[in-house]
Amino acid sequence: MSTLFLRTLRDDPADAEVPSHRLLVRAGYVRRVAPGVFTWLPLGYIVLRNVEEIVRKQMVDAGFQEVHFPALLPREPYEATGRWDEYGPTLFRLQDRKEADFLLGPTHEEMFTLLVKSEYSSYKDLPVSLFQIQTKYRDEARPRAGILRGREFVMKDSYSFDYTDGGLVESYGKHRDAYIKTFNELGLSYVICSATSGAMGGSASEEFLAPCENGEDTFVRCTACDYAANVEAVTTTPGPVADADAQQAAVVVSTPDCSTIDDLVKFANSDATLSSDGRVWKAEDTLKNVVVMLEFADGTSAPLIIGVPGDRAVDEKRLEAAVAPAAVRAFEPADFTEHPELVPGYIGPQVLGEKSPSGIRYLVDPRVVPGSAWLTGANVSDQHAFNVVAGRDFEPDGTIEAAEVREGDPCPNCGAPLTLARGIEIGHIFQLGRKYAEALDLKVLDENGKRVVVTMGSYGIGVSRAVAAVAEQSHDDKGLIWPRAISPADVHIVATSKDDAVYAAAGSLAEDLETAGLRVLYDDRRAASPGVKFKDAELIGVPTIVVVGRGLADGVIEIKDRATDERREVPVGEAVSVILEVCS
Repeated sequence: MSTLFLRTLRDDPADAEVPSHRLLVRAGYVRRVAPGVFTWLPLGYIVLRNVEEIVRKQMVDAGFQEVHFPALLPREPYEATGRWDEYGPTLFRLQDRKEADFLLGPTHEEMFTLLVKSEYSSYKDLPVSLFQIQTKYRDEARPRAGILRGREFVMKDSYSFDYTDGGLVESYGKHRDAYIKTFNELGLSYVICSATSGAMGGSASEEFLAPCENGEDTFVRCTACDYAANVEAVTTTPGPVADADAQQAAVVVSTPDCSTIDDLVKFANSDATLSSDGRVWKAEDTLKNVVVMLEFADGTSAPLIIGVPGDRAVDEKRLEAAVAPAAVRAFEPADFTEHPELVPGYIGPQVLGEKSPSGIRYLVDPRVVPGSAWLTGANVSDQHAFNVVAGRDFEPDGTIEAAEVREGDPCPNCGAPLTLARGIEIGHIFQLGRKYAEALDLKVLDENGKRVVVTMGSYGIGVSRAVAAVAEQSHDDKGLIWPRAISPADVHIVATSKDDAVYAAAGSLAEDLETAGLRVLYDDRRAASPGVKFKDAELIGVPTIVVVGRGLADGVIEIKDRATDERREVPVGEAVSVILEVCS
């Protein structure tokens, strides 16, 4: 270590918000260059390459072939698929000296598609799966989590090409199996969750999430069955359809000073005439109508109103997933001016829907079933309407999964309670379908000589993100704790004396272990105190720490397990064989 390009830090970086960012910087694995942009230092680059090699090995073992595309890409393929506009401000755009438009690749669906199109023309050429491990670029709005969410990152993306839907299902299954083996080998704890396809398009979609309290994704797991899903993909089980004709007539009531759901419920239960059937009004009996503006890639916009039970908020991420590729922005005062039929705070469904006089699209939570009666706005200031019945008093244009998911909500599969957790997305697989193949005219001749559109699968692993995910899951208050498979070394030897004999013994042990095939990090710094060396060893996080120090006079060295803190002394003559056994 006396010659290693390494400087550890005692203090946390000021901009570090998550443990992986803090520890990777302090341990000398990465250094910040700009927001969301990092330099990989020697130890960090070894870890990154180790992750890359595990990913590459599993892809190759599964029968996939590696290619490599440029990061600098022309505009035209992305314009053909619509993603030049759909990506919006997250896409890095630039021009060459001739003012031709280029981009820095965020993902490479288009390039893979064009590559296969240029080389293959028959169903006999398929199936084929290609992958690459490459640097990607996205202009993240808040790159504040170190390499966990950067603007420049390393990703493995792969694509399968089949000419039948059955072939796609088979290719998807092969990738899924390869991902399971990959994340097992990386030493990550993960959950496979149903997910939405979003702007990627396609049908089936699953995320591999590493449970972590600092994860950017919320997911659910069933307490009884094996159901797991990203919160955006959770489906709501609607209640039974009621008889609309059996419901009481709607009535409009003056409701002064009822600016909140709680105030409205309290008012409703204070007047017995409003609950003539003995009903006790609750927050979930109110229908809250949330107005947003959708902005589309062609520059147009349109209002959308979402009806949800009043005890639930609209989940921004679920809403964005439901309306993708459109973007969502807040409905502003100027927008209300253009729609005088909307009374802020008192919007009711009676005037909503594409077939209503307002013409505003109205989508409701699946809990708003035909025949259900609600307490909602009367479209007049300080007035609400009671017993407004779906299918009788208003007709929504459809349903939308946008309401928040809560702990204890029923599982869509079995009805048991769901539990919520946070996770880091480390992989995502899609049955992409024919979206990109159709846009770029990727066709082959089938068995009957007919040109058919190829169907694709898309599969991504965040390689640099996996480094951060492991760090998030594998650390303590002292520092990092690397799984052996991706650690920068197998053994960290610490010499803790000024005695030349100690350094001679430590150096000899390092040489013997390297000859035996282990990767060794040897702290031979004479100016550093034993305390500093111990702290650095714990911070750096190599799984096995060997201390050569005072015990050498008695013919022993200390072997420490970084994860468990278990220590034992072994005779010097047995050190190599014992360490080899520990590291096997």
